[in-house]
Amino acid sequence: MDGVPRVPERRSAGESAALRFGVLGPVRAWRGEEPLATGSPQQRALLAALLLREGRTATASELIDALWGGEPPPRALAAVRTYASRLRKVLSPGVLVSESGGYALRLPDARSLDLAAAQELAAEAEKAKNSGDLCHARHLLNEALSLWDGEPLANIPGPYADTQRTRLEEWRLQLLETRLDMDLEQGCHAEAVSELTALTAAHPLRERLRELLMLALYRSGRQAEALAVYADTRRLLADELGVDPRPGLKDLQQRILQADPGLAEPSAPAPEPAAAPVRPAQLPATVPDFTGRTAFVEELGKVLASAEGRVMAVSALAGIGGVGKTTLAVHVAHQARGAFPDGQLYVDLQGAGPRAAEPETVLGSFLRALGTADSAIPDSLEERAALYRSVLDGRRVLVLLDNAKDAAQVRPLLPGTEGCAALVTSRVRMVDLAGAHLVDLDVMSPDEALSLFTKIVGGERVTSEREAALDVVAACGFLPLAIRIAASRLAARRTWTVSVLAAKLADERRRLDELQAGDLAVKATFELGYGQLEPAQARAFRLLGLADGPDISLAAAAAVLDLPVDETEDLLESLVDTSLLESAAPGRYRYHDLVRLYARACAERDEHPPSERDAAMSRLLDFYLATAAGVYAIERPGDRLVDHLQPTQYPGLTFEDRHQAQDWLYAEAACLLACMRQFGTSGTLLRAIDLLWAAVDLSESGANAREYEAVAITLRDAARSSQDRRTEGRASVVLAVAHHLSGRFAEADDAAREALQLAESLTDPLARCWAANIRGAMAFYQSRYADAEQHMEQALADFRDCEDLAGEASVLCNLSRIHLATGRPRSAVVLAQQGIETYEALGHALKGANGRYALGMALTRNELYGEANDQLHAALKVFRDSRQRLWEGMTLLRLAEVDLAAQRPAQASTNAEAALTVLRGIGGEWRRGNVLTVLGRALSGIGQSGRAQVCWQEALTTYEALGSPEAETVRALLAPAAAA
Repeated sequence: MDGVPRVPERRSAGESAALRFGVLGPVRAWRGEEPLATGSPQQRALLAALLLREGRTATASELIDALWGGEPPPRALAAVRTYASRLRKVLSPGVLVSESGGYALRLPDARSLDLAAAQELAAEAEKAKNSGDLCHARHLLNEALSLWDGEPLANIPGPYADTQRTRLEEWRLQLLETRLDMDLEQGCHAEAVSELTALTAAHPLRERLRELLMLALYRSGRQAEALAVYADTRRLLADELGVDPRPGLKDLQQRILQADPGLAEPSAPAPEPAAAPVRPAQLPATVPDFTGRTAFVEELGKVLASAEGRVMAVSALAGIGGVGKTTLAVHVAHQARGAFPDGQLYVDLQGAGPRAAEPETVLGSFLRALGTADSAIPDSLEERAALYRSVLDGRRVLVLLDNAKDAAQVRPLLPGTEGCAALVTSRVRMVDLAGAHLVDLDVMSPDEALSLFTKIVGGERVTSEREAALDVVAACGFLPLAIRIAASRLAARRTWTVSVLAAKLADERRRLDELQAGDLAVKATFELGYGQLEPAQARAFRLLGLADGPDISLAAAAAVLDLPVDETEDLLESLVDTSLLESAAPGRYRYHDLVRLYARACAERDEHPPSERDAAMSRLLDFYLATAAGVYAIERPGDRLVDHLQPTQYPGLTFEDRHQAQDWLYAEAACLLACMRQFGTSGTLLRAIDLLWAAVDLSESGANAREYEAVAITLRDAARSSQDRRTEGRASVVLAVAHHLSGRFAEADDAAREALQLAESLTDPLARCWAANIRGAMAFYQSRYADAEQHMEQALADFRDCEDLAGEASVLCNLSRIHLATGRPRSAVVLAQQGIETYEALGHALKGANGRYALGMALTRNELYGEANDQLHAALKVFRDSRQRLWEGMTLLRLAEVDLAAQRPAQASTNAEAALTVLRGIGGEWRRGNVLTVLGRALSGIGQSGRAQVCWQEALTTYEALGSPEAETVRALLAPAAAA
């Protein structure tokens, strides 16, 4: 709640002075936005009794009974009349009327009462649910539930109010159960667990909530916890009521024990959209000059039209690169959109490139496009594929899988349900794709090729030189991509005739060779377009193809070409016009995978002097390093890392604020990581490592932690091979950071030890500072507190020698954690406060949040729970604003610890569940074990001891596998249950 009373919605501005009433909380009245004085508790009881009669007349005796029950005061009737008179003066004329010896309220609009508004919303939700629109139904129920503002009829005396209060609370719980049931039907089980845990703590005997919690846990992959809920419920019912669980709960337990497939997936389609539309429309734009292919269009259209009566319609188009597979598929898909009203999905599977798209990544993208929340998307390929099929069940969606590598890549991405269809394009024939309608796409016929050429160039120019035009399309091998490239060049040059173009193509004797499969033919078509480029265009085409990554930004391209941004944009747009480059999004460009290979071959062959290739890539690396260093400096003011990075010759971007800087970093993540991997050679290796160091937020945020760690390993190995000890030392520092953030503490300690040894033997003071700090942190995590303090003291001295105040503050906060672990809670508070003061003096909000994180823990140990809660919430706000998911999750864990210490186990379980959701897939198993341990304590505190045991057992298994000393603590928690 935001502290503002929730009141019935006003219908229009014209009703600004209308009366509105609330009973789903304190009994209140408003005229417009102005609250009205409704008098004493007894007077408000009278108002509530009349409001709840929904316009019906209440006799004086009924009102007396409602207010006082069987023991009214001597002047009860006079009191009722006095209350009514006072209310009549407050309310508008004609609202409170006297009739038939009693009173009634005449409200001009039933929705002016919050209860009536909630009833109407609930009725609309029921209709939406019955019609199958669960998304809308959930929205309506959430709107209805938001009208509650605490306990209904709060502080209203009388037996009538007591009865109505119980009724309204019961109805609220029923609405909640209905909405939670729909949450689970739509796959939102991960989010539901936290809410259901709190609700079952508040209403322990309500079996329907327990049933929903079991199902939510089971679908979240927590089967043992789900069964533990049943055991807790059975024990509680026996102890409190002397009864067994109802049959529905018993049946669910048996189905979970049997791993009933019907429980594993939601039965309803279409998860509620979070930020994505419910009906995705991802098809690329069709080309306006689509030509020919009439037979194929009809054939594919018929297959797609049959989707409604088949399990699934799949068509697979195969052909050489440039033959027009994607163009045909997109055109057919657009024509068939009407048959697939629930949306169209599209993905480029990059099957012809060196790294084809992973099916699990594609499924994650598809699920988000279909409205599934990130927290509801499972990790494994099998689980994602199952959820994907469940989401599509009952919907009519077309899926276009472009540029597939093979059938194995495609199979998990097929809908598999009646009414859906898939179009697949690939360079290979998918004979092993069961049930697929295979289409082999050949080059165009001469007539089709000439028609396409004419549409692009213009009929007037072609008609007068028909023979020359036929020569051109023949030289293009009737390949659509080659024809489009040649025609686009001619269309852009009004002084050329078709004969001039034909003569130029005649000089290029490279034709399609029937004895060579696809690649040579594609290369020949690209040769035709490349040969027509102006020198500046050709240079741009060659050099931009050298950079790895899915695409390239305009600013990065300008760095590669060493040109102003405006001039670069003109060149790139001209290449887009020739179809040799694609515009991925405003300001971003990409190559077709085969065109990129051809561009690189051209660079090898034609770029003179050859050193210009290395210079272009060096400028790109400089641009990325300078910009990433700028982002780091904005995020971490006063941090001296940026002063110790390799100098750059080419400048980077500048940003107005840290949010803009963050947007750049995360948007460029894939390109940055590809660049680092590409430049892991002797000449550029140290700058690549520094770029990885400066882009540490990619790991610390959790967004790209796995990819970051993999690149760090690659660069460390390359550094070892280079036998450059300074480079190897820095690479080891960065790898230690990556291992630390991924929860691999032993590996992090090994890397930090190597880095420290190398840094001490060389002149690289900042690497020595970081390595000592990391070694101290790893020793702390491994409960080697004396070693941890020794390393931290060394790091503190080294940071001071470097005049790195941010580094000093980091060590002070780490020392606070060590003091806390070694029984010095008061000095822990002092150290954390010193760290925060330093960060605040530097204007370092992000790391200041890390200081507040440490201070919150120290305050908790000192039993200052209110202050701890404030510090941790302040940190949480910064971490969320900075997209630091790892630290967001860890702060939620610390908040749960505060709640436990303050005897708030229900709130602790909510925060711990939220931490578990946020940290899924990031932070490592040790951190997950910590969350499970705290969650178990919270569950035990709310009487769910069976679930607590499951959490502790999972935590113990994790700790034992890691060899962590925390295992002993968890064994102690489990021991009482074992003894019992």
